Formats: sequence, structure tokens, C-alpha cells
Amino acid sequence: MKLIFEQSVPGRRGLKLPIADVPKAAPLPDNLVRFEPAQLPEVSELDLVRHFTGLSRRNFSVDGNFYPLGSCTMKYNAKVTENAAALFAGTHPMTALLPEGDTSAQGSLCLLLEVSRLLAEITGMDEVSCQPLAGAHGEMTGIMLIAAYHRAKGNKKKYVIVPDSSHGTNPASAAMVGYEVITIPSASYGDMDLDAYRAAMNGEVAAVMMTCPNTLGLFNPHISEICDIAHEHDALMYYDGANLNAILGKVRPGDVGFDVIHVNLHKTFGTPHGGGGPGSGPVGVKKALIPFLPGPRIVKHADGRCGLEKDNSQSIGRVANFFGNFGVIVKAYAYMTMLGREGLIQVSEQAVLNANYMLARLKGHFDVPFDQTCMHECVFSASRQVKQGVHAIDIAKYLIDRGYHPPTVYFPLNVKEAIMIEPTETESKETMDAFIEIMIEAARMAETNPDMLHEAPITMPVGRLDETKAAREQNVCFG
Repeated sequence: MKLIFEQSVPGRRGLKLPIADVPKAAPLPDNLVRFEPAQLPEVSELDLVRHFTGLSRRNFSVDGNFYPLGSCTMKYNAKVTENAAALFAGTHPMTALLPEGDTSAQGSLCLLLEVSRLLAEITGMDEVSCQPLAGAHGEMTGIMLIAAYHRAKGNKKKYVIVPDSSHGTNPASAAMVGYEVITIPSASYGDMDLDAYRAAMNGEVAAVMMTCPNTLGLFNPHISEICDIAHEHDALMYYDGANLNAILGKVRPGDVGFDVIHVNLHKTFGTPHGGGGPGSGPVGVKKALIPFLPGPRIVKHADGRCGLEKDNSQSIGRVANFFGNFGVIVKAYAYMTMLGREGLIQVSEQAVLNANYMLARLKGHFDVPFDQTCMHECVFSASRQVKQGVHAIDIAKYLIDRGYHPPTVYFPLNVKEAIMIEPTETESKETMDAFIEIMIEAARMAETNPDMLHEAPITMPVGRLDETKAAREQNVCFG
């Protein structure tokens, strides 16, 4: 596909600009004045339309491709939720701060309060704040709440415990709030080593951050005991809600013993993820932490109106402008109310079924570090293929040529040559079967023609990159 500059023909025009209808501005400084015409491409409207349409077809998206990114829950985003969010598009963020008698924000405030109530019910928490703007933001907010709780009690806490399979944001959030991190290794069965955890736990531990099921897709059978041990030392349990999609309607983290949770609305509750964002990371807490929630809290008055809580000196204050990414929250509300209780249970059941189907079909072709029933995602290793000089990254690049977004590779960090796949509940058996055949094809190619995998992708505008350099020295300009 030619770049737009390569299609340029002098004198060709695709549009005619109207006569300027604004007064001439003050003279520009000499250093801002252009003395030569800008070198812009000259193309017809048809060429321009075809150019950008062609570019759009090269994009990977959930609407156009299977996105089996492990740990990301890249499920289909129902268009009905977009329509619901559009109903509120004209609401100004400052509306909620109008004088108390004004009713302009009642619908929005009451929706936010209802979303908080639904999330509290789903997670087993006592109250939820929708302010945090993303999962990592919610995570840091949760640790700030834990720090405020310990300060109020006069506790001198120094550490936060995380498993070695945790998301990288866990230790980062703890460190940003001022805690030192203790990392606990995984045991042979794939979960945090219980003996090592017991040995590390002490009175200076502020919190234990866990994802359950973890990034290996395994539900920790000792989770209640882990919570009990933490509470014996006056430490709080933090639930990273990244994998909540696996247990909707089946397990409420608050019932197991967790005290704080963040929920990724852009994963579990069907709103756009990543480049289709923005995200949203509401934080839920048990009763003892409610006074510390970000303010202003939304409350319901005796007359049924929704309003803002008066000053609360214990609150950690605002963590975002206004009340979070409101459009994303509306989409989550539409998603939850559309599916209802039974529908959300079916979400988790289908997600777990799909992941185990993927595991069963592929484990004869790739190594499985923990060969047991998984939850919402399954983890393989390309260690077998490494013997032929083929690495996980080679398989990932080959999948791009075959029309699939690669799964997550090299994570979790405690699995060599990791390939982590999460099909989610929205993918059909036919889609999974087609993907499985390509994965099997890649495994066979590693045996018969490894060089082809080393060269992939060959059908994309850009081939193999120095990925470290590409991340640090991004150049997104054309031409």
C-alpha cells in the first residue's frame, strides 16, 4: 500500500476550502512564519478515501479480529451499551456541582450510585467509589486507602506482600504509595507458596495484594487461609480485579476475606479496552475503610434525591476530576442490567469453559507448566519449540500474518517462554477452532520450517522491530 505522499500528483485537489470567515489575526512573529508552501500531498477525494479506508482495514480490533490476550479480557463490546452512553453525551461534568436545589444532575448521580451498589453486591464489598480512571489508578487508590486506614489506627506499617505471578502494577502501586515490596515465590502447584508466605508475614505488613484466580489462570485453594493469616497481623487483603471475569456470580471476594478491591469496567463489564478506551477502575471497600474513600462521595438523601456528602476530614480526597470516566460507567451499567444476575453467572461459566477447551486442544502441541483445570485463561510454554530455535515471540509474529492478534507472551514471568491465552466468553467454538488450527500449524512449522516463523510477519507494512527501541523511540509519522 502506497503512502499518501507517494500518491501525490501536482495540481490534484480533493476539496475546496471556504473563504475565511474570521478576522485576520495579529501578525505572527517572524520565527513562526512559513516562507515556503507546506509540502502537503495533492490527491483526489477518491484517493484520500481509499487511502484511509485501506489503513483502517490494517487495524486489529475486537470488532474485526480474535484478540486472545491473556490477562486482558478483550471481550466483544456490545453496541447497545454505546447507545446507552450516548444518551448522556450532553451532560457537562460540572453539572453535579450546581447548587443543591438544581436537579440537572439527578439522573447521572443516581446512576453512579446505582453502579456503586451493583458493584458492591457483585464483589461482596460495603461501598464502592467510581472515581478512579483505570485499573492501575484504582489499584493505587486502594493502596492509598489502606495507608490511610493504618495511619488512622496509629499502625506503623512498612511492607506490602505480592506473589511473583502478580501483575507488574501491584508492586508499582505499593511502591508509589511508599511501601516496600515483599515478593513470594510460586509453589510447584502454581499458587503462592503458603509456607514462604507464612514466614514473610509480620506485624509491619500493611497489605497482601492478590489476583484470584492468578495470572496462571488458577484459583488459589488456600485463599481463605491466606486472608486469615493477614488479618491476624492486622494486614488488609487487596483484590486485584483483573481476573474477576472468571468468578462473576460464583465467588464474591469480600466473602472470602478481601478488604479492598478494584474492578476493571473495561474488562469484566464489557466496555472498550486499551486503544478503544478510556478505562475505569472503581474501588470497593469493607465498612472499616468507607470513611477514607475518595470524595466527594455520592449519597442518597431521605427524600430520595442524590447529592454530595459534606466535608469528610478522613477522606483521601479526590483522585480524579469529577466522578470518573462517566461514559464508561454508563456502558457498564447497561451491560450489568442487560445481563442481570443469571447472565453474569453465564459470563463466567462460558469464559471458564472456553479457556479449558483451548487448554485441552493445545496441550498436546505446547508444554503446559501447570496441567490442571484452569479458570478464564490458560498458560502454555514454547520451551518445546525452543529446541528448534523457535521462541514464543516467533509464534506470536506468525499469528499476525494469519489474521490473529497474538496472545500475551513472556508473562507471567515465572513461566519460561510463556504464551497466555484468554478467549473470553464472547468467542464462538468456530472462532476458537480456527485459532487452534493456526496454533497447531505454528507448532508443526517449528519442527519442519522454523525459518518461516523467524521471518514473520511478512504481510504487514512493518516487519520485525527492535521492540525495546520502538517503545522508547516511537516514530508514528508517515513518510
